[in-house]
Amino acid sequence: MAGIIHEVERTDLLEQVRQEAADAARQLTEAARLRRGHIVVVGCSTSEVVGHQVGSWSTPQIAQAIFDGLNSVFAPMGVYIAAQCCEHLNRALIVEHEAVPGAEIVNVLPQPKAGSSFATAAYQSFRHPVALEEIRADAGLDIGGTLIGMHLKKVAVPVRLPQSHIGSAILLAARVRPKFIGGERAIYDEHLKDGYPEF
Repeated sequence: MAGIIHEVERTDLLEQVRQEAADAARQLTEAARLRRGHIVVVGCSTSEVVGHQVGSWSTPQIAQAIFDGLNSVFAPMGVYIAAQCCEHLNRALIVEHEAVPGAEIVNVLPQPKAGSSFATAAYQSFRHPVALEEIRADAGLDIGGTLIGMHLKKVAVPVRLPQSHIGSAILLAARVRPKFIGGERAIYDEHLKDGYPEF
């Protein structure tokens, strides 16, 4: 395993971040109108969650607690998590194979200091994990400033959740909507401003 990883300094933080992650997942589910088959890209700096600078304090126990909190909400709904790796793996993604059956997979095993503790937790938790170089997700959670926008469908719309942090990390969220195309004569379906339709 590359680099130094750290143990949790405050054990009460594990339950706190698990609950905060579950709350954030519920809030995003409502704001983005998530439903079965949707994919949520999640970037997470465990360093930021425990109050350190991004990339400096990888904490696998925190990553697992956050993953468990998110998955406790998303999995029963049939919503998939795409865990974004850090820049050392070019922000590749770890996702369940069944979410992306036709996607081109790549070969990499994330590690806490070469991929991120969160992506590693996802890889170890998924039944059939695969790595992808890119995805077009339906919503996203950015925990600690990990820059997830490159993996969202166009057009990404910022969502301000009632919850603004997980641990010490800033929490940002996004949903998507279809692009408006055409020129001055175009007429739009006003319902699509709120997101993709449910068929």
